[in-house]
Amino acid sequence: MHKKLTILISLTFILWTGTTLSAFAQAPTAFERDRGRTMLTMIKADLKKHYYDADFHGMDVDARFKAAEEKMKEATSQGQILGIIAQVLADLDDSHTYFVPPGKSSTVEYGWQMQMIGDKCFVVAVKPGSNAETVGLKEGDEIVSIDGIGPIRQNFWKIQYSYQALRPRAGMRLVVVKPDGNERQLDVMAKVTEGKRVVDLTDESGNDFADLIRQQENQERLDSHRYYELGEDLMIWKMPAFDLGEAKVDEMLGRAKKRKALVLDLRGNGGGYETTLLRMISNVFDRDIKLGDVKRRKEIKPVIAKTRGGNDVFPGKLVVLIDSKSGSAAELFARIVQLEKRGTVIGDVSSGAVMRARSHRHEVGVDTVVFFGASVTDADIVMTDGKSLERVGVVPDELKVPTPQHLAGKLDPVLSYAASLVGVKISPEKAGSLFPIEWRK
Repeated sequence: MHKKLTILISLTFILWTGTTLSAFAQAPTAFERDRGRTMLTMIKADLKKHYYDADFHGMDVDARFKAAEEKMKEATSQGQILGIIAQVLADLDDSHTYFVPPGKSSTVEYGWQMQMIGDKCFVVAVKPGSNAETVGLKEGDEIVSIDGIGPIRQNFWKIQYSYQALRPRAGMRLVVVKPDGNERQLDVMAKVTEGKRVVDLTDESGNDFADLIRQQENQERLDSHRYYELGEDLMIWKMPAFDLGEAKVDEMLGRAKKRKALVLDLRGNGGGYETTLLRMISNVFDRDIKLGDVKRRKEIKPVIAKTRGGNDVFPGKLVVLIDSKSGSAAELFARIVQLEKRGTVIGDVSSGAVMRARSHRHEVGVDTVVFFGASVTDADIVMTDGKSLERVGVVPDELKVPTPQHLAGKLDPVLSYAASLVGVKISPEKAGSLFPIEWRK
């Protein structure tokens, strides 16, 4: 039942019937402009009603949305209309407030992954057989520009949002610096797969619904939790998201209790459910822990994680790994481990994206229904040191990041070092092979 609900909810964000990538480049009709204005109006209502800061960081919301509506009159494509809506929310510079655009019937797979490491952007994975591999893109390449834009920490999330959600591209031009110092320009094409223009969940054959089930299961496989055990000495938990129920959290940490140490790998973990976060804390502390104060528009409320107590708490050594993609709940967990001196945090500075938000889903149209929405921050969380992590992130106890040569060799010196802190020897080569990248089939 939970899986089916997840799929049905996802539909509101992955389907825009009758739309393809090419449609985004076509001049919008009067009907499409009017639809864009309607979407803008709904998003404005979400923001004004639910945003946690009644002053909107000094933004004149009415004036900003009015200017966006005027820009829509001059828009030359549907993609530009969506970009105008997205920009209004992006101007708040809030990690959890953004436009969720209508999905496309086609899917785009770029075949490679990038990440900020320190202050530079690197290719961290390339899919075998992809166009990216064919043209010579490799792990360890430093990305100097993407279609003329230089990625830095401040704009990285906007680049990913644009290419992954707002306006997926069939390709992009990269300028990269190879590990040997040579600069190259590469035109990397994506794999574009055309899907059904209309998905019918009422079809008695069940074919469309079965297709959606398979898509969801494939995604869950990519996002699965993995672990590695070394006898009684160590368990390594590769945790991709805070998306587990309380019973599953208890099960995983119950397994860890049989070992002397736990390395919790939160690299790439963008966060998830608050209930998962609190259950994680309750399993590693032998006393109740105040995470911080949630600050909403009209109230401030403490967030407390109550310990499971006694033999139900993991008593061993704890090392937490974070990187620039660690966000939200992952950052909060790492920071509370630091503040309460429960363990050691190593890796890279985290993303600084820790606001609490709610999703607001909408639809517009009659014959052709367009689903869209917005994520709107409804609270900030101030931790027990009196500070928020938003736009700041967690600074590890020890900064440890891979070099271009490590990436090129598929080595993981950070995980290797983490194991050494608890007295276990794992080579960078072995560490790099424990949790290989899993690509969509």
